Amino acid sequence: MNPVALYFVASPLQYLAARRIAASFEAGSRQVLVWYKHGVASIVRPEEWDAASFMPWPRWEPLPGPCGRHRRLRANIRLVAQLVGRCDDIRIHSAVFDTEAINYFLRALPPACGARRMRARILPDGIISTRRYPLSLARRLAQYGRKLRRLAAPELDYWCFGGDRIGSDAPFCDRIYVLPGLPHEYPADKVAVLPPLVEATVGGDEEAGGARRALVIGQPLTGFGLMSAADLAAVTAEIRARLTALDIGQVDYKPHPKDGKRELCHPDYRTIAPAEPLERFMAGRRYDAVIGVRSSALLFARQLYGPDTAVEACGWSRIRFKSAAEKDDMARSFAAVGVEIRS
Repeated sequence: MNPVALYFVASPLQYLAARRIAASFEAGSRQVLVWYKHGVASIVRPEEWDAASFMPWPRWEPLPGPCGRHRRLRANIRLVAQLVGRCDDIRIHSAVFDTEAINYFLRALPPACGARRMRARILPDGIISTRRYPLSLARRLAQYGRKLRRLAAPELDYWCFGGDRIGSDAPFCDRIYVLPGLPHEYPADKVAVLPPLVEATVGGDEEAGGARRALVIGQPLTGFGLMSAADLAAVTAEIRARLTALDIGQVDYKPHPKDGKRELCHPDYRTIAPAEPLERFMAGRRYDAVIGVRSSALLFARQLYGPDTAVEACGWSRIRFKSAAEKDDMARSFAAVGVEIRS
């Protein structure tokens, strides 16, 4: 058999998960990486893959001219088929399959590569992967609308499905990867728990000069309507007071890519901009505390560091959750891995 493991990734976390799957579950397969968000390019290491390429998102980067989105879909299939090459067995990995940018590959890629077998597998996507997102009737009907593309291009045969929108219930999915320690609602017979995404090599750091050090993880809270300006100021002060209580002497602040205003930053923090995924960055550095509000990076930090490192989520009483259910689900996820929630 000539197996190929294909990974569609859109975030650093998905990239690290793909690397771990390649090493732990797909050893012996040809490893092909496709990323479709420009921000992932800076952390891709081409030498880690047999083939790797950026793939434009059809909706946001259509080809010039008439029917640009349709033609981009077909061009993407040709691009990925060339990367994969001739094979007997394809394992397609993605965090979600209810999207035209990925779904069409389920039926188009096997004949394009001469494959006799195709299986789809779901990548973990942080805290999003801890709960199910049932497809609404409107979204299911929209799937059948996408199927009409095959009238103009037979290879664009959308695979309609129901249940969870990421595809966990679909017949084409035979495996769902989850992060260690995180709760989930997926069928037990499909779940595979990943080992730690990176090998922790934390130790002393000369830059800290022996002082206790913390990492504050930023988020665009007011920018995303999750908190008022007054509450943001209060939470920023609460975090600073908490760091003082923990006897922290040096604080690194990691802004979110969309955190242009650096909303949780304090004047005496040192802003960092690592060129590698935050998860990999943390794995190589010792922190005595990692603090944020509701970032999924806190989940990873708790799994990476030992009990001597405080990992805390602050200001939860001030967050505008979409619903009580969302708050409860997120609280359960944080509690499950040992992130301390401070209201």
